[in-house]
Amino acid sequence: MHGLIIGVEPIEQILSGQKIWEIRGKKTSIRGKIALIKKGTKTVVGTAEIVAVHGPLSLEEQRRQADKHLPTPEEFERGCYPNTYAWELKNVKRLRKPVPYKHPSGAVIWVMLPDDLLQ
Repeated sequence: MHGLIIGVEPIEQILSGQKIWEIRGKKTSIRGKIALIKKGTKTVVGTAEIVAVHGPLSLEEQRRQADKHLPTPEEFERGCYPNTYAWELKNVKRLRKPVPYKHPSGAVIWVMLPDDLLQ
């Protein structure tokens, strides 16, 4: 299973249902169920499905869809990345208890997790 590393504030917005787009500077070919990893904690805190990737998004489109990705004021003004993609998430579930995993050196965006980690 793929685990996506997400910052503390954005992951809480995703887990609470406020944010349905995770904004990244590149597209991904990964679809389906993924683990959600809270950056800096070495724990999986939820799961979601990546159902689509939108982009690259213009600054106008990023602003028009701000309710889906909750940009910071600076991101709203300047844009998120030179090439901005929205990874659409559905079926987000918060785990009752965070699950620790072994974080590999150098992992920044994705971590490959054992298939049975969340069972």
